[in-house]
Formats: sequence, C-alpha cells, structure tokens
Amino acid sequence: MASLEHYQNSIEIHPIDIVETLAERHAWDFDRVADDQIAMAIEGAWRTYSITLAWSNSDETLRLMCSFEMDPPSEKLPFLYDVLNSANDKCWTGAFTLWKEQGLMVFRYGLVLTGGETAGAAQINQLVQAAVISCERFYPAFQLVCWGEEPPEAAIRIAMDAAYGTA
Repeated sequence: MASLEHYQNSIEIHPIDIVETLAERHAWDFDRVADDQIAMAIEGAWRTYSITLAWSNSDETLRLMCSFEMDPPSEKLPFLYDVLNSANDKCWTGAFTLWKEQGLMVFRYGLVLTGGETAGAAQINQLVQAAVISCERFYPAFQLVCWGEEPPEAAIRIAMDAAYGTA
C-alpha cells in the first residue's frame, strides 16, 4: 500500500490540464490563456457564464471565477447588496461579489491544495458545476431586485432550492 501511495503522490498533474481535459469532454468552449489559466464559456438556463480557473503556485490555490454581466441601476444597489448578502448566506462554498466598474457579478471560490496536494477530475468538475448551479439559482433574484421592482425579501425567496424526489 505504501508504494501505491508513493506512486500516486509522485505523479503531478497540473490542475489546469485537468480542467482542459474536462472542458474537452463536456464540449465547453475554452481558451488556455496561459499555462496556469483557462477561460471557458458554459451555457446555463438563464445565460452563458464565463468561467476562469487559475492556478497560483505561490499559495497553492486553484481559483475559480464564474461571471456574468450585471450593471444594475445605481438606485438599486442597496437592494442588490441585500440580496447578495442573503445569497452568500445560502452558499456553503464560494461567494458572490459585484464588480461594479466592470459591470460583472462574480461567483468566486478558492480550492487550497497546500503541501503538494492535487485535485482530481471529479473534484474539479464538481467545483465548476457548483459554480454554475449557484449562478443559476440566484440569477433570477438578482434580476428581480434590480429590474423587476421586487423587494429583496421577495427576490431571494425566488432563488430555487434544490428539488428532491420526482414529479
């Protein structure tokens, strides 16, 4: 068993290589921006999400950013921030932030892999899928509070909870 563990630990697969393989397998549009970064476009029900994954050697972190356009009217910002805080309270992994200057809503997550740890394809695939699911879940709430005249409390209730069972 010890020799198998040594063999597994001695194989270093760059996390961005794994992401590129997943992107090819899922037929996602992607661009290998650099050795340590990949950008993808993944189609959701509400819109196409821009996803960037970047590996940082200095802190051994795989960073994910899933973004979509969001340029709310200035007078709606307090309401959007209220919904954004509620959404972040419901997210166990990752968090939303508004990049106002760029007109983007961003879901961010950092997977720390210190000590030479590696992430497997299933783990990275789950990371990407969870980001898209979170964006899909809260996108309607963000839209309703900014352009639908819904109060934050009503807008966040629109966020779809995970469904269990079959209909």
